[in-house]
Amino acid sequence: MSTKATIALAALLVAAAGALPACSAAHPGSDITGSGKATIMVTTNILGDITRNIVGDTADVVVLMEANADPHSFGVSAYQAGQMEQAELIVFNGLGLEEAVLNHVSSAEKQGVPVLEVGAAIEPLSHQSAVANGTIDPHFWTDPQRILTAITVIEEAVAQHVGVANPEALHSNASNYRAEVGELEAWMAAEFAAVPIDRRKIVTNHHVFGYLADRFDLTVVGAVMPSGTTLAAPSAADLSALSTTIREAGVPAIFADTSQPEKLAEVLAQEAKVKVEIVPLFSESLSAPGEGAESYVEMMRTNTTRMTTALAR
Repeated sequence: MSTKATIALAALLVAAAGALPACSAAHPGSDITGSGKATIMVTTNILGDITRNIVGDTADVVVLMEANADPHSFGVSAYQAGQMEQAELIVFNGLGLEEAVLNHVSSAEKQGVPVLEVGAAIEPLSHQSAVANGTIDPHFWTDPQRILTAITVIEEAVAQHVGVANPEALHSNASNYRAEVGELEAWMAAEFAAVPIDRRKIVTNHHVFGYLADRFDLTVVGAVMPSGTTLAAPSAADLSALSTTIREAGVPAIFADTSQPEKLAEVLAQEAKVKVEIVPLFSESLSAPGEGAESYVEMMRTNTTRMTTALAR
């Protein structure tokens, strides 16, 4: 080949390369973990555990939220944001829960990554508090019946969008996990049914157990922070009003999230001038291993035992 022909060919290759789309790390379907399997990104660790039970070893599940974190405020690093744009599917709670992560979910979706807002498929409820009334409650996982729906929704999304290693195993896993959560719901129903009707009144550090109350016939008297998010703060008037309610309703306990300081709940207990027990619950995040809420099922069993024990006293 002549020198002129070689130069012309090189110029042609350079021009062709420039006309091609730039190769980006943010490429949907990339092998993020290096295992050779498809990757599903999940925002919260509760949905992460549920998704792992469904997927098994047919795909990799990467969870963004660490144990004992607050879903309202946890964020992601630039590296994690890049990973989200490489996933084959992003599973997120939605309904406004992951307030610091939703923009990254939206960005990944614009890059062509399929996303699943689980909360949109579970017949969401509105908050019933005077302050938050009318806003959508994102804490649907406290109702295992809605988790049964979530299992099916996640299973279908994975089957549609993710190249899993073994589709039959995916559906078998989902069926087995539905049975496990169904048993959990039956057990919880029996435990709460044993609590006298007049003792089924609860106060929490913020409005997080509306779905559980709706499913198992409890009454949410109020919350220290009269909001559906931990990013809010109570006023002196809020605390005074709730103190009156606690005295009049004879509430035996205040349930405070283990990831949140109990100071406000303790102040309220003192303000109400009644004996009120402060009971820690795992309301919005799984725990580290050995702390009582390593999985969704373990979290719900721990919470149910602590709640029914406190309410029955």
